[in-house]
Amino acid sequence: MSILVVGGAGYIGSHTVDRLIEKGYSVVVIDNLSTGHRAAVHEKAVFYEGDIRDQDFLNNVFDNEKIDGVIHFAANSLVGESMEKPLKYFDNNIGGMISLLKAMNDFHVTRIVFSSTAATYGEPEQIPIYETDAQVPTNPYGESKLAMEKMMRWADQAHSIHFVALRYFNVAGAKPDGSIGEDHNPETHLIPVVLQVALGQRPELKIFGDDYDTPDGTNVRDYVHVIDLADAHILAVEYLKNGGKSDAFNLGSATGFSVKQILEAARQTTKKEIPAQIAPRRAGDPTTLIAASDKARKTLHWQPNYDDIHDIIQTAWNWHVKHPYGYQDRKA
Repeated sequence: MSILVVGGAGYIGSHTVDRLIEKGYSVVVIDNLSTGHRAAVHEKAVFYEGDIRDQDFLNNVFDNEKIDGVIHFAANSLVGESMEKPLKYFDNNIGGMISLLKAMNDFHVTRIVFSSTAATYGEPEQIPIYETDAQVPTNPYGESKLAMEKMMRWADQAHSIHFVALRYFNVAGAKPDGSIGEDHNPETHLIPVVLQVALGQRPELKIFGDDYDTPDGTNVRDYVHVIDLADAHILAVEYLKNGGKSDAFNLGSATGFSVKQILEAARQTTKKEIPAQIAPRRAGDPTTLIAASDKARKTLHWQPNYDDIHDIIQTAWNWHVKHPYGYQDRKA
């Protein structure tokens, strides 16, 4: 079975490609390398550099390769940037989905697993969040992902393109051997930022707000390991292959950790001091996001292997220690 991984040079995409190949799949990767890294792509994957909004380029890939299903990761994903540049997010994220669904329909590819987000829920009405809860995004990033989910629903109705939307929360960690990991520029995700402070690459951690309605005043998030997340995408591919109906699933640990709790866990794991300072809140940041992932566990038979935040941080630390400057120290 051959899977097209769109955005397969990115953080989650590269780990998913690695796991797909480990499990015996043939893999084709498309990435424009605007945020991804060529060096992150498994050597056994077929790689095309290009933008999926380029319909001719995309059609050429579908024409040249036998594709049985698609996993779609390609999207801009910074909440703060989306507040400042909403049109960029609508153009790239929604525009890319239009081109991709059009190519899938033209080439009779009828299965897609989509990297959605908890940001589609906005400020939740209850914790934990269930798939049936209202989706009212508080930022253009979440709005664009929600629009992409709706587009797939209409494409399913009109063209029988069956989909799974995986709504996940904070992704963290790395392949345990430290060979691939998280490398963004700029880096905005909490755990790698904390570890950059531990390495001395940043002077301190900025904690964006300590006046939220949480036990210690800082945001609470649900963290899931990138390998567990990659495995969930593969289970979703198998679910669709076996005739599963189009659906959406939350992916998370069902446990929330505050920014201060993550900081303390990182101090324990790295044995570093990691100085921190309180900074103003960021626009568009919900107070608490914790997933109820019972549905994914029951229907997709998803069983996360990393349920201890210290273990998750340890795998990330392995990557950062081995590659303190990310992929630029091992360019392909």
